[in-house]
Amino acid sequence: MQIKILEPAEHDLEHGYFFYEQQNPGLGSYFLDSLYVDIDSLAFFSGIHCKIFDHYRLLSKHFPFAVYYKITDQTVLITSVLDCRRKPSWIRQKLMEE
Repeated sequence: MQIKILEPAEHDLEHGYFFYEQQNPGLGSYFLDSLYVDIDSLAFFSGIHCKIFDHYRLLSKHFPFAVYYKITDQTVLITSVLDCRRKPSWIRQKLMEE
């Protein structure tokens, strides 16, 4: 499977990077590395995750973030990467915006 990270998801990753980088220098880079490893795993494991609001949800192994994606043909489309500590209504609204 091919993986494509859409622009809104790239912005979500940037926001997460800056948040963790402010907490401790270097933590932002570790955040990105961890999330990209999780995203890369979708090449083999896409479609096995539970569906939330019409998106599959992959929970990050090291951070309280979820990768939301859809599958079209032979492509995994990463639509959002959201902080799980947010209100569920906020997450639902972000996923319905697309």
